[in-house]
Amino acid sequence: MNAGFTTIDYVIFVSYVILIVALGLWLSRSPKGHEKDSKDYFLAGGTLSWWAIGASLIAANISAEHFIGMSGSGYRIGLGIAAYEWLAAITLILVAKFLLPEMIDKKIYTMPQLSRERYGTGVAFFFSFFWLLVYVFVNLTSVAWLGALAMEQILDVPIMYGMIGLFLFAGLYSIWGGLKSVALTDVLQVIFLVGGGLITAWFALEAVSGEANSAIEGFKTVLAKVRETPGDLHFSMIIDQNMDGERYKELPGLAVIFGAMWLTNLGYWGFNQYIIQKGLAAKSLKEAKRGLIFAGYLKILIPLIVVIPGITAYVMFTHQADFPGLHETLSGTIGKADEAYPWLLRNFAPIGIRGLAFAALVAAVVSSLASMLNSTSTIFTMDIYKTIINKNATENQLVKIGRITAFIALIIAAISAKPLLGGLDQAFQYIQEFTGFIYPGVVVVFGMGLLWKRATNRAALWTTIATIPVGIIMKIALPDLPFIMRMGYVCMILITMAVVLTLTDKNQVKANELSAKNKQRLNVAGWGFAIAAVVMTIAGIVFGSDLFGMSLNNIGFNSIFMMVFMMAFLSIIMFTNARSATQDEKAYEFNPELFKTDNGFLFGAMGIVVIIAALYAYFW
Repeated sequence: MNAGFTTIDYVIFVSYVILIVALGLWLSRSPKGHEKDSKDYFLAGGTLSWWAIGASLIAANISAEHFIGMSGSGYRIGLGIAAYEWLAAITLILVAKFLLPEMIDKKIYTMPQLSRERYGTGVAFFFSFFWLLVYVFVNLTSVAWLGALAMEQILDVPIMYGMIGLFLFAGLYSIWGGLKSVALTDVLQVIFLVGGGLITAWFALEAVSGEANSAIEGFKTVLAKVRETPGDLHFSMIIDQNMDGERYKELPGLAVIFGAMWLTNLGYWGFNQYIIQKGLAAKSLKEAKRGLIFAGYLKILIPLIVVIPGITAYVMFTHQADFPGLHETLSGTIGKADEAYPWLLRNFAPIGIRGLAFAALVAAVVSSLASMLNSTSTIFTMDIYKTIINKNATENQLVKIGRITAFIALIIAAISAKPLLGGLDQAFQYIQEFTGFIYPGVVVVFGMGLLWKRATNRAALWTTIATIPVGIIMKIALPDLPFIMRMGYVCMILITMAVVLTLTDKNQVKANELSAKNKQRLNVAGWGFAIAAVVMTIAGIVFGSDLFGMSLNNIGFNSIFMMVFMMAFLSIIMFTNARSATQDEKAYEFNPELFKTDNGFLFGAMGIVVIIAALYAYFW
């Protein structure tokens, strides 16, 4: 029941634990005579370099929900689930160019702080409440539960003991050391999680290859077995509803590209505290942008580490006759999808390597837990305690409350994990659908707050209040609609509400005069978005309806109408920014200099886009 762990495996794993804790505590030290203040604790003192930002972003992002949850979705659904990773790489480019510069320029600590400064306390309180709920009851619980599930599958450690161990491991250095300790240990942890994940994938594929004893040949074998089986969509990025209705419900064809997955990605990478906090802690805007591009390239690798192993396990179980003798030597089975990765690790990682591969999985869990704990404490301390409870709190009090908050969040998550996640087959999909209730509102409210000078507190407040109720109503009214498409409809409703409430709000002040050059830039951008909206509308009518007998709704083409709303929304923002004589009292000034990038950023971004386009073309 110990997955064949030998003494050397245990030594490697225990050495890793000691190394990370020791490094985290060492990094948490303050210079002699310097008392850690809130910026030191929550933003690492604004000292992070691009390599630390990129590595920490990925370490915070990649966790058990990927190693366990996404491998499980790879086993059940296939490569299509990689869309979350590959489109995220492109999203990081957009965040680096258009969103992060504004946040760094305005010296933002937290997302609720941004909403408070831009709109008011009402909107800020709602989002503080939203994020705390999501972090404690979705993120912390799911990451710890899946990590503990892996420990049970691999080492026969009871789930509750595993969760307690993971929380203690993450809490030992993150609660004391703050973001600097978290981010710099993440640099080492990302090496473990990428390296260890690749090792497990390599040996599983090597086993499939038989006498060839080659991971590359093994991948070719897995690809061939899937493609020669009629109706098997495990290597299809675009799912056809007519071929597999159940899989389509999880990943509805072109809705993945045109639709609300962009909301998930923008909400997560642009406005999620425990992610964007790494960029906000950069030593400069240039370092922040480079860090996000670096993270984009790392994201492209993730499906190789987590999705391909899940598909490999699926092929082994569905084509057992093609691998004579292999299953006779294997231990255990896969009862539900999320058990795929632990099964692979137990059976295919060699002695000595198992400890390293298991350390990689735990690195993914612990790094994410550490980031989430830090961001939970940041939001509560800076946006609730300092703003509402104790406005005159000292720096020492803020750091102390941050540590207490992280500890309490850890306990609540440990208690609530099993009731929330105990019966799920694919926890990754649970996470995506649950967070999907808030991301449409997050993207609309924060997006227009940063980019639209006319966006008002009234519009933001009512859009925020409506976000979850509209999502729940849509789920009740359209229970069979894929949640990605449902999110798109919710976003369309919220955009309409935000635009109407903003344009009818008379509580405006005289707009600051823009230069002729900036007006021209905004008008050009507005026409660009308007033309895109018209073209997409025509395409939606032709291919997203039955009017001309060319409907592609079986692959979700009608999802393009959400993109129409997004383009129209951006067009309205650009035109009114250029031409309106009024603006909101708290509007941010438009500064095009913030959006400038150098050639390094340009070529880095182009490389990401070319690679993603090539992957989609090959695995369409």
